[in-house]
Amino acid sequence: MAKMQFKAESKRLLDMMIHSIYTQKEIFLRELISNSSDAIDKIYYRALTDENLTFNKEDYYIKVSVDKDSRTLKLSDTGIGMTREELENNLGVIAKSGSLAFKNENEAKDGFNIIGQFGVGFYSAFMVADKVTVISRALGSDEAFKWESEGADGYTIEPAGKDAVGTEIILKIKENTEDEKYDEFLEEYRLRTIIKKYSDFIRYPIKMDVTRQRPVEGKENEYEDYTEEQTINSMVPIWRRNKNELTDEDYQNFYFEKRYGFDKPLKHVHISADGAVVYNAILFIPENTPFDYYTKEYEKGLELYSNGVLIMEKCGDLLPDYFSFVKGMVDSEDLSLNISRELLQHDRQLKLIAKNIKNRIKSTLLSLQKDERDNYEKFYKAFGRQLKFGAYSDFGANKDDLQDLLMFHSSKENRLVSLAEYVSRMPEDQKYIYYATGESVERIEKLPQTELVADKGYEMLYFTDDIDEFAIKTIVKYKDKEFRNVSSGDLGIESDESAKAAEAEQNENKDLFEAMAGILGDKVKAVKASKRLKSHPVCLSSEGELTIEMEKVLRSMPNGEDVKADKVLEINVNHPVFSSLKASLESDKEKLSLYTNLLYNQALLIEGLPIQDPVEFTNDICKVMV
Repeated sequence: MAKMQFKAESKRLLDMMIHSIYTQKEIFLRELISNSSDAIDKIYYRALTDENLTFNKEDYYIKVSVDKDSRTLKLSDTGIGMTREELENNLGVIAKSGSLAFKNENEAKDGFNIIGQFGVGFYSAFMVADKVTVISRALGSDEAFKWESEGADGYTIEPAGKDAVGTEIILKIKENTEDEKYDEFLEEYRLRTIIKKYSDFIRYPIKMDVTRQRPVEGKENEYEDYTEEQTINSMVPIWRRNKNELTDEDYQNFYFEKRYGFDKPLKHVHISADGAVVYNAILFIPENTPFDYYTKEYEKGLELYSNGVLIMEKCGDLLPDYFSFVKGMVDSEDLSLNISRELLQHDRQLKLIAKNIKNRIKSTLLSLQKDERDNYEKFYKAFGRQLKFGAYSDFGANKDDLQDLLMFHSSKENRLVSLAEYVSRMPEDQKYIYYATGESVERIEKLPQTELVADKGYEMLYFTDDIDEFAIKTIVKYKDKEFRNVSSGDLGIESDESAKAAEAEQNENKDLFEAMAGILGDKVKAVKASKRLKSHPVCLSSEGELTIEMEKVLRSMPNGEDVKADKVLEINVNHPVFSSLKASLESDKEKLSLYTNLLYNQALLIEGLPIQDPVEFTNDICKVMV
């Protein structure tokens, strides 16, 4: 019997198939099962137009069998089968897909879709097999034929015996090597795992003989192995079922089965889109932060299915980074896939799905914020930091998507509030959205800089996260209201009288403030009479875009030691300390230096900034005490 040769280009493609097209060898089983599913679909399509042919779905299945002794893995299906000519055309010319041709001829019939569109999936079998044998009998034919190949050398076709219509694919699994353990593809548990992973939602039963144990009759504590045929796959995916038939428990069970997380999801979103692009999706908002979420090892992405077959475990292109906490899956028949079906072509359909998913996540979170506040605050505690990073990153490109989702602690409400809630309560005369920064709410509440804003009766947002102020600086304004740090040089609420009084004090005590600035040198930009202090003697404010809190964050980073905000030391001219300062200017310059350094270091401590020389500071305190 003469061996027929693959064409030269087919040889090259076969070599690529074995060595580079697929990233994981286990993919071969997904491809072969998908082809078997296609073969059954073709009978279904034929029955639509052939009145002599009936299609009873219960009669169709795919069977996976293993024989460890002969190292063979067999897939049998009850599909349409192939004639001799079809075996030669479909298997003898790599990348010619009979499924694709059939799909083009039977487009849009009753919602069924052919999976195997590329004609190369079959050859993935050579990644794990030394020899591949195909025995097939076509629908309407009494003859069967055997196609056999050991790889690029070619193939043979000869008559064979087969009682029923369908196809058998028999793989002679390779021997183990130092680098590869091919025995895994003869292990029952491993095969079941691969089937569940990639082909769980194939619409026909995938059957397999499964080893079980039972008590030995008449013998206590003795068990024997036996095999029984089981259907491995679920067949009907949850996302194709009617939403009205599903309960919260069904979605939670799906979340646990897919191992999206060990927590209980706060919210699920079930999408069935039928517009410019057709897809189904189930998305979950987790309750807890994954242990590796803020590490470089964390990989975002949704599971991606094409017509129920898993294509990618984590498709990162479907989620923006700021929504990387979302878990779930997408199934679409409209995606353009590359030759191996493992990678997506970056086409319009993918971008449309990603955009729709992003908008749906945002609307779901806003609804959660409005209607289920406790759950939203749980979510925000876990992932609010990620939203703030999203608003700050890419020069604020995503701020419009995220600003309504942000929340901060309120000085009046004593809880988290949104920017929209803050603005809705602003008095008419309030120009700015005021905020204060610090390590904790308790520390911020004691800041001297908050006194004037609090006396005015204005609400303040407390920023306790190191990213908070960076995010707000990027947002710039919300509903035409600018943000203003309570430590900024100009709060915009000082009365004309207080401003004039401060200016008068500044002019009257010009020599004192200049002397103090000279003592501190480049530690401060200036020393001024404060317009904001009421009961505290001293505080620091800042000028320019870089605030004191931002300096603290940046200086903690590598190569950030030289970052420095323009600090202003503000003195409360109505505090008893000020009298001592004035007196020392006239009578004791050494004491003025002592007082100035003490006040400056006190202001640093209030801000949570390190003192340059703690020993000198303690010695200065001792000098005051004696």
